[in-house]
Amino acid sequence: MKKLSIPRAGRRLGAAALLLGGATGALAHVTLAQQTASAGAPYEAAFRVGHACKGAASTTAISVRIPAGFTVGKAELRPGWSVQTTANEVTWKADAPDRAVPGHEKTQFVLRGTPPAQPGTLWFKVLQTCDTGSADWAEVPATDAARPEFPAARLDVIAGAVAPVEASGGWVRRAVPGQSGTGAFMTLRSSAPLRLVGASTPVAGVAEVHEMKMEGDTMKMRAVEGGVALPSGEGVELKPGGFHLMLMDLKQEIPVGASVPLVLRFVDDKGAPSALSLHLPVAIAPPGGGAADAAPMAGHQHKH
Repeated sequence: MKKLSIPRAGRRLGAAALLLGGATGALAHVTLAQQTASAGAPYEAAFRVGHACKGAASTTAISVRIPAGFTVGKAELRPGWSVQTTANEVTWKADAPDRAVPGHEKTQFVLRGTPPAQPGTLWFKVLQTCDTGSADWAEVPATDAARPEFPAARLDVIAGAVAPVEASGGWVRRAVPGQSGTGAFMTLRSSAPLRLVGASTPVAGVAEVHEMKMEGDTMKMRAVEGGVALPSGEGVELKPGGFHLMLMDLKQEIPVGASVPLVLRFVDDKGAPSALSLHLPVAIAPPGGGAADAAPMAGHQHKH
């Protein structure tokens, strides 16, 4: 078991900076409610719409262009809306102005289908039409660090089962050149009893579930044997100073403004595996600008 001792005096860092510029705006993009799907398995694509187009009062139509490899099944009907479905595009349109989605009302449009049998990434380009103007959510970022103004909706297709887990408030602490490790944090809520047993990311050679806690006057960090339990329906927080994901043997700088791809791995009480794919923003403090315990993540070597 790995163990790291850190003096109390160096444990905390005042959060002097905000999270990411424009992070709240990202919530308004057209996104998929479940951004991970099992290869070749039925999938419910729920496209979340957070607001009307800029300067508009309502959303009057949503048109989803279907990426290659995704097989369209059935589009869910909405009261007062028509739907047209082809192999390449699905369009929902309000029958009358009073049926349109009001400007700041959040809603979703559901399409059932099947992703390809091979794992990979699909991008759904979505045209949002409003009473005034439109917004074409169709930009595919060239890199994980890119932050396009009108991003397409991303779906990560993975081998095996998708974990019934919702991740919220996720972020990764920035890492400067030469830094060997950093941490990833979030709150996980599972609809079935599971254990978080590991993770992987292309930015690090090793990703492990760790725990930090005080023992006397010393903060100690250890890899968690057997993972972290996720009771059904309960939120479990991975945070600085407690359970967290430790990303070690970093392969690159991780600057503020980047996005880190991360696959979480789980098992149920029978040992059946599942996974969840995430893309977490990089910051120097938690969402909301709260204080962050930074010392364990900076400049400490881990031997394997």
